[in-house]
Amino acid sequence: MSFASASRRKSFGSALTVAAVFVFACLPFLLGHLAGSSAPYWLDVLNTVGLYAILALSLNIILGHAGLFHMGHAAFFAVGAYVSAILNLTFDWPIMATIPAAALAAGLLAGLVAWPVVHLSGDYLLIVTIGIVEIVRIALTNDIFGLTGGPNGLVGISRPEIMGFRLTRPQHFFYLIWGLVAVSVLLFDWLERSRFGRALKYIREDVVAAESMGVNTNKYKILAFVIGAAWAGLAGTVYASRMRTISPESFNFTESVFLFIIVILGGRGNQKGVLLGSFLVMGLPEIFRGFENKRLLVFGAALVIMMIFRPGGLLPARSPGYKLPEPYRSRYKRLPDLSSGGVFNGAGSRANGPNASASEGFASGQAAAPSSGSGESSDSSKVISVDVGQDLVK
Repeated sequence: MSFASASRRKSFGSALTVAAVFVFACLPFLLGHLAGSSAPYWLDVLNTVGLYAILALSLNIILGHAGLFHMGHAAFFAVGAYVSAILNLTFDWPIMATIPAAALAAGLLAGLVAWPVVHLSGDYLLIVTIGIVEIVRIALTNDIFGLTGGPNGLVGISRPEIMGFRLTRPQHFFYLIWGLVAVSVLLFDWLERSRFGRALKYIREDVVAAESMGVNTNKYKILAFVIGAAWAGLAGTVYASRMRTISPESFNFTESVFLFIIVILGGRGNQKGVLLGSFLVMGLPEIFRGFENKRLLVFGAALVIMMIFRPGGLLPARSPGYKLPEPYRSRYKRLPDLSSGGVFNGAGSRANGPNASASEGFASGQAAAPSSGSGESSDSSKVISVDVGQDLVK
């Protein structure tokens, strides 16, 4: 593909994104004309979808990028909501001012919980996280320190105010929630491209290989839990201010199951897939309300089918790959593709046949012939480790 055609495709994609954002921003006004009196109901549905999208994006850091099976995310959601509600009702804090405290409390709980169990994986970690969400729910039901209101919860939480403007209508919460969705997408996209995101991908693909490259896997796993939980705590503040009443039953194990389904169904590690999963899991039951009582059965069947025919989800994440810097690419005539036995030339295309035997030299640590003909040699494995692995050494 030429540089000009790539630029045109990028410009077209940017224009399409801007147009989609503009249409979505106008959606409350469009629903007001198209749906009439039912417009507030559909805006509430969109607000619910957006709230679960924030939660699923935060879970995607743990489940999608780090590959840690975590089904207790509702516990951190509950901690954020209750911390904000207690600070607002007991200490008269403005609800928006409680966001840092809610995120900090949820992140601190995640760090304390993850530290002793971070060495677990698979089903064992899954069982532990299920226990966490039940412990938090029971503690809230028992009215710890006389602050949580017991089974009845807390009532009368204040509405949020932004620069003196009080948010009371579904239209107001639409822009708040979906604005936070946009911030979440940008933040987690930046994290995915950062050193932190690369470390999580290495851990997800092969934790032993990551450790052999010097990656402190326990540290990055705990950080993934803390960041995901803190963002879930922020979502809890928004939920508490929107509903104005919270109770332990609002954060039961079923909520964690829904979040888990959203990430798995949409595609682990892919933000577009997570957003699509949020619409499918939380939006479709409202459209087909006749099947609302059977939605867990439908979601279970959908997951079984997905695991058979599309295990990566509807929009699976791309495998991590990084280009070597230009000095290394131009120095060698061909670069190896050790996974398939082929050889990549300097432009990135695969060459097979007689030239494929060059991969054996790379696999054994021998350097390929330099393209400049100078006869210089270098260890390609050393080049790759410098560019991919060394920046993650603790």
